[in-house]
Amino acid sequence: MQRLGVLTSGGDCSGMNAAIRGVVRAGLSLDIEVIGFYKGYFGLLNSLHEPLTTRSVSGKLQLGGTFLQSARCREMYQPEGQLQAVENLRRLGIEGLVVIGGDGSHRGAMAIHEQGIPVVAIPASIDNDIPFTDMSLGVDTALNNIIRAVDCLKDTASSHDRTFVVETMGRNCGYLALVAAIACGAEYALIPENPYNLDEICTHLRTRFQEGRDNSIIMVAEGIGSAQEIADQIKDRIGFETRIMVLGHYQRGGSPSTFDRLLAARFGVAAVDALVTGSNGSMLGLSCGKLVLTDLEQVIAAGRRPIDQNLMSLAMTLGF
Repeated sequence: MQRLGVLTSGGDCSGMNAAIRGVVRAGLSLDIEVIGFYKGYFGLLNSLHEPLTTRSVSGKLQLGGTFLQSARCREMYQPEGQLQAVENLRRLGIEGLVVIGGDGSHRGAMAIHEQGIPVVAIPASIDNDIPFTDMSLGVDTALNNIIRAVDCLKDTASSHDRTFVVETMGRNCGYLALVAAIACGAEYALIPENPYNLDEICTHLRTRFQEGRDNSIIMVAEGIGSAQEIADQIKDRIGFETRIMVLGHYQRGGSPSTFDRLLAARFGVAAVDALVTGSNGSMLGLSCGKLVLTDLEQVIAAGRRPIDQNLMSLAMTLGF
């Protein structure tokens, strides 16, 4: 292999730059030229690319987001767009492609692989909803961001006898809200995977107040409902001072954690190795501390990664 490509697609997350750096340095160590595509699949379709060198990735390791940038690309959902992507790769003499992103990005990677271009995907999504990997890139940093924010919030909650409802990202996956609730000592985590009864929650909050525990934190995954609506319902039922904090895109940014930097480096180097050895059409994953490869077709067919029931049980035990 003489030339490979790399792109970041879908939602950005901390650790993407470290993964690009891993791909570039691993490729160059094998005398393989690495071409970076800007703005994900959009850049692949519109020839937004340039060779990446050690200087290109110098000073990027500690930065959040992705210096290659990312963008949604509806054309990649259509056969015509997929064919154009493959033609562009062949025209550039690219013999393999590393795609860093989430489930939508993996579908694009699969389409390219099916037309004869070797592809390896790296899971990158703060939602941690990608199957066949214990952790996706960016999850640990996002959790650290959430925990820092909630720790600060608890100070004011205790000062003013208030209930705070904190809304996290995660689409229809409650991993961020659930793990943050355990790590922050929140009273409840409302997530799509587990139905909740607001009347029971309000009864418990009232009991806590009577016992002298007059502040609380409720974590809410965005896929289960609006923090504002839930806070309003709590206030209407029990009359407590209730405030909200919607963390939003703050969760995606910031310097990647040590865990994400190391995982990104491992993923980047392993992706190049997989392309060189012919283990393509696959996604890298982390399983019990080891890197594993799973066929992209199997990853896509599996859908969303299920929530860990052990974490659910732990949160239920500690929440009261």
